[in-house]
Amino acid sequence: MIRAAIVTAPIDIESVTREVASRSAGATALFLGTVREHNKGRAVSGIEYSAYDEMAVKEMTAILAEATDRFSLESAVVIHRTGELAVGDTSIAVAVTHAHRRNAIDAMRYIVEETKNRAPIWKLEHYLDGTREWVNAGTDTPR
Repeated sequence: MIRAAIVTAPIDIESVTREVASRSAGATALFLGTVREHNKGRAVSGIEYSAYDEMAVKEMTAILAEATDRFSLESAVVIHRTGELAVGDTSIAVAVTHAHRRNAIDAMRYIVEETKNRAPIWKLEHYLDGTREWVNAGTDTPR
């Protein structure tokens, strides 16, 4: 089972974890990306994420399929939140299950990195000084 989604409401982490749960899996790996209060020496007050929703879900689904095939996953879910997020809010959740921890952890990292590099999701950081800046928009810099 794989599922990708773009949501505007807070991500229900317990629900995501239950969704991938399996009695035959020895490992569940969970990644949560959260809004931090500083970036590159600047104080952050929040982030605004926007996405081309349909294309982002399509690309994230392809990434999950690749990871499932490459790492022999039982289940994988990726959910990315859009809209205005405050410091501490969860922006992305990735959960995977596999019989063994190494594949689960490697797959989780692959999904996170590929989603950040390939999905059409953009981040506008809001700073405490009142300014805003697009982060890594149109660049090859890892997000």
